[in-house]
Amino acid sequence: MRPRAGLTILAAFAAASALLLTGCTSDPLADQYREGSGKNYIAGDGTISEYAADQRGEPIAFSGETVEGERFDSADTLGDVTVVNFWYAGCAPCRVEAPILEEVSQGFASNADTDAIDAPADSGVTFVGVNVRDQAGTAASFEKKYGVTYPSILDVESGSAQLAFAGPVPPAAVPTTIVLDREGRVAARILGQLTDASILESIVDGLLAEQA
Repeated sequence: MRPRAGLTILAAFAAASALLLTGCTSDPLADQYREGSGKNYIAGDGTISEYAADQRGEPIAFSGETVEGERFDSADTLGDVTVVNFWYAGCAPCRVEAPILEEVSQGFASNADTDAIDAPADSGVTFVGVNVRDQAGTAASFEKKYGVTYPSILDVESGSAQLAFAGPVPPAAVPTTIVLDREGRVAARILGQLTDASILESIVDGLLAEQA
C-alpha cells in the first residue's frame, strides 16, 4: 500500500493539472482525465513542443532519491542537456518507449566516449527518470526487465519532482519526456509515448549545438 502522504500530494498534483487542462475544452488530455476510463494513465498523443531560448522561463530545480537509493540533484547536471522522463511500471506506453529511451541514452554516452558528437569537448547529456507511482522494488524490476541503466527518482511519496515541473510545463500525461537545456530550462516536451529514437536525438543534438 502506498503511503497516505504520497496519495495526498499526487491527488493535489492531479487536481492542479486538471485545472490547467480544462482551460482548453478541446484538449484530449482533459477529456481523458474527466472520463475516468480506469486505464490508470492519461495518454498523450506524441505532440512535440519546442521552446525558443527566450521562451524557456526559469531553470527547473528538482531532486530526490533514486531507485538504487542514491541522491539525484539537478544542480549537478547544469551544463548538460538533461532528458527527464516521467513514468511508472504499470503504464503500457512507458513499457514500449523504455528501450527507445535507453537506446538514445546509450548512443550519446558512446558518442561522448569516442568524441563523435559534433559539439564542444565539455558538452554532455544526462538522462533521469521520474517514477510517479512505484516503490523501489517495482521500479527496479522494470529497469531490469527493460534494460534501463540511467537513474530514476522515486517521487511517489513526496511528489516534489512532479511539482517542480507543474508550473511552466505540467507533465499531464504519463509518459512525458521533457528536455532541459544546459541552463536547466525547459526546451522541449514530448507529450505521450516516444515512438522513434531519432525524434529525441534531433532535439538533444539541437540543444548541444546551441552553445557550440
